[in-house]
Amino acid sequence: MEQPGTTNPAELVLGLDEAGRGSLIGPLVVGGFLIARRDIATLPGLGVRDSKLLSARRREEVYGRLREAGRCLSVRLSPREIDAHVRHHGLNELEAIAFARLVRDTRPAEVFADACDVLPDRFGRLVEQLSGTRSPVRASHRADRLVPVVGAASIVAKVRRDRVIARLENTLGPGIGSGYPSDRRTIEFVRATLARGGAPPSWLRRSWSTTERLMAGPSAPVLESFGT
Repeated sequence: MEQPGTTNPAELVLGLDEAGRGSLIGPLVVGGFLIARRDIATLPGLGVRDSKLLSARRREEVYGRLREAGRCLSVRLSPREIDAHVRHHGLNELEAIAFARLVRDTRPAEVFADACDVLPDRFGRLVEQLSGTRSPVRASHRADRLVPVVGAASIVAKVRRDRVIARLENTLGPGIGSGYPSDRRTIEFVRATLARGGAPPSWLRRSWSTTERLMAGPSAPVLESFGT
């Protein structure tokens, strides 16, 4: 396959998705996958699926194939960036800004994105506007399952976030779990960390209501919720 870097931009298609949106721990990673339009049909044969339908080992295998088939891109949003934006504008806008950055960097002929907004068309228009390009953004729900190039982007996002979480676990020690509020191991890890006192750690998203409840003390109820 001809690599995207040697292909006319008018023939390129970009898929966009994210991983780690609802996590208490670590970054939100926006993934992009850029490929020549004529090669999109090869993606299912490479094993591309929604990343949530693949095991961690399988995602790594498919990710390796994607690096040979197209261009893998990502933007990492730290807990600090997330907290600052959630308090003023909301997570959807921050995600749209990151999507737009990848559109601006690649200027493809067409963009397909998984929409976090309840109104997919509104989200697509926002990404288009923020990108400052003429690349049309076709956003839809469940695009990671229905649009192969978005499924590829979901794998890029998930693999790169998982690698960050693995490095974080190597630093902090075992027991952080998946990082999500639904994971009891994560809740207990965060609770124990906060109980030691001091400023909340940089790897923790403070704006999440679950985190706020944990910071309030051991008697506060903990709900599975996060910033929007």
